[in-house]
Amino acid sequence: MKKITIAIDGYSSTGKSTLAKQLAQKLHYIYVDTGAMYRAVTLYAMRVGFIRNGKIDKNPLFESLDTIDLKFVFNADLGYAEMYLNGENVEKEIRTMPVSKNVSQIAELELVRKKLVAMQQIMGADKAVVMDGRDIGTVVFPDAELKIFMTASPEKRAVRRYKELLDRGEDVKYDDILENVQKRDYIDSNRVISPLKKAEDAIEFDNSDLGLEDQFQRIYEHALRIINK
Repeated sequence: MKKITIAIDGYSSTGKSTLAKQLAQKLHYIYVDTGAMYRAVTLYAMRVGFIRNGKIDKNPLFESLDTIDLKFVFNADLGYAEMYLNGENVEKEIRTMPVSKNVSQIAELELVRKKLVAMQQIMGADKAVVMDGRDIGTVVFPDAELKIFMTASPEKRAVRRYKELLDRGEDVKYDDILENVQKRDYIDSNRVISPLKKAEDAIEFDNSDLGLEDQFQRIYEHALRIINK
């Protein structure tokens, strides 16, 4: 069976990771959550004091990039890999609101993107990979055989994120979540380096009102057509 690269880009809280995990499991492909990598770098910067009051001390961060070890370690109980930062499982901590508030600023830094893009390209060099993020189809793998771009209204995405964080026991407010979603949209779409945008040959899915199962089935069928061509 032919191996392909599947690139899934789109806005935050559109279900990219859920879809990517489903596709990877169904196709027996490797799944790479590039957002987790940027979140892990953000968590590192927060822990060592390179981010204070929403501002980044860039030079010390750049000097420390080679000491940041990122790995995905497969969790058989969950059925997917979790993010490890310097040997520590940080999967839960990188999904918290403090990290979400800072990750877009970290992700727009050229040296950070250069390091992580190089890692991502190595991870997907042999194809048979499903990778989700913001610039997978435009920068990381512009020749990917299947490119998906996911979107939904900010309000619908904020509701999803709000429920997700409440389920984890976090004390959050919907208005704060919505503001964060809109701020991240603006930063991600307007940054100079690798802005979030739909690749010309990507298939766009607006899942504001589309069920996750219906969405998965449609995209899975697209993948099968390409694989079996």
